[in-house]
Amino acid sequence: MTQQTTDFAPDFEKMQGLLPAIVQDAASGEVLMLAYMNEESYNKTLETGEAHYWSRSRQTLWHKGGTSGHVQKICSMRLDCDSDTLLLLVEQVGGAACHEGYRSCFYRELKGDVCETCSPLVFDPKEVYK
Repeated sequence: MTQQTTDFAPDFEKMQGLLPAIVQDAASGEVLMLAYMNEESYNKTLETGEAHYWSRSRQTLWHKGGTSGHVQKICSMRLDCDSDTLLLLVEQVGGAACHEGYRSCFYRELKGDVCETCSPLVFDPKEVYK
């Protein structure tokens, strides 16, 4: 049974203005990336239907795929029980979520003492980010 609620209010103050956003492919469930949202990026995401995040390194708002064309269309957004973590289920346009060109930012896997690539390379970042 599904219960409707109007209590979807991320608590940006709890985490000093930034909430982690786990991003999964809506069709496969594959984890694509982890990013951070502030209130501005959250509102821009709601407004446009495409993922916007806060870049901690650049200290600016960024539209995911704004340069590469590999945007994330929001299919569903979930909020955890503490209202301090978001889960975005997305359609990953162009097939790559990672700025390194891989399908997923989690493209490295440790098996025993060997690091292997476990996600396909979709594009060459040198060609995309000139």
